[in-house]
Amino acid sequence: MAAGDPVSERPTVSVIVPARNEEACLGACLESLVAQTGVKFEIIVVDDGSTDRTREIARSFAGVRVVEPAPLAPGWIGKNNALVAGAREARGDWLLFTDADTVHRYGSLARSLEEAQQKKAALLSYSPEQEVHGLWEKAAMPVIFAELASSYRPSDVSDPESSAAAANGQYILISREAYDAVGGHAAIAASLLEDVALARAVKASGRKIFFRYGNDAVRTRMYRSFAQLEEGWTKNLALLFPSPGRLAVLRLTEFVLIVSSVTVAIVMKGRTPGSVAVGLLALTLIGLFLGRIRKAHFSWDATVLALIGLPLFSYLLLRSRNAYQKGSVSWKGRRYTGNRTFASAVANQVEAGRSLDSQQDAGRAPSHVTSI
Repeated sequence: MAAGDPVSERPTVSVIVPARNEEACLGACLESLVAQTGVKFEIIVVDDGSTDRTREIARSFAGVRVVEPAPLAPGWIGKNNALVAGAREARGDWLLFTDADTVHRYGSLARSLEEAQQKKAALLSYSPEQEVHGLWEKAAMPVIFAELASSYRPSDVSDPESSAAAANGQYILISREAYDAVGGHAAIAASLLEDVALARAVKASGRKIFFRYGNDAVRTRMYRSFAQLEEGWTKNLALLFPSPGRLAVLRLTEFVLIVSSVTVAIVMKGRTPGSVAVGLLALTLIGLFLGRIRKAHFSWDATVLALIGLPLFSYLLLRSRNAYQKGSVSWKGRRYTGNRTFASAVANQVEAGRSLDSQQDAGRAPSHVTSI
């Protein structure tokens, strides 16, 4: 932080944490947030109809305000409804939207605000360090995040001349001016991919966004069981990748080629002239695979286990595609239903980075989506 720049003269940040049955992780999140220094801030937890100890945990932290969202209206996604409630209560010049499963590095809030101002960004988003435990998390998450890194390259997202737009909803710092100008989460009320939709709206407004891997600022463990992982990625994958069926076949083919070439190379073991060529093919395929996975910033064991994550990723992609084709996905105890045309349109727009001009804005979509 610049010397001679008193905290009292800096902008205030309102930290908004939507929480629905988050007793397993909310305490660690709030401990890391209340310990922030070097910046004026307030913390608002939006208790979104929790039935566990979420509210009790939030209230146990001095200075943390706990609010409730309005009843969920037809066409609204629960998280967007909660974020709107938090933003309505916020008094800050900047808003930090962060999930209850995040843990923030000491001093990261002040540093992120400084970085946003230095980059002249109206919206700054970090992709957190992903904490993974157990076989399925270590296998699936590196494959998914490597694919995201290829599809949403931070250099393109941060380039004002590029139409690419993305953000990670686990950490979005946005100026109040920009948030209000694009209509906030109310304008994307029906979007299940609210982070990308908000980034797209900000970039379409002519304002700058900045996006990078943020392991120096925040870490998270997204899912704590295979059931949670399955449900979460079923909600997101078909929207993140516009041709999930094609991508599923591609990754499954990659898995088969790697396994078969390695198997053949081991069996042949120099017995025939072609064994060297097969061995080189196997090494090339493995090298290309590991090179791509390393871009996702996971530990070495998770990177190796990502090989068996390829068919799992294909399964999750197809499951997500089928859920949207049927017009129904579930998340956090709520079921969202809508027509297939809308889900397909959202996926296409995520790829192209264009606004939903045919619907005026994403806020028009609620007429096609209902929650149960």
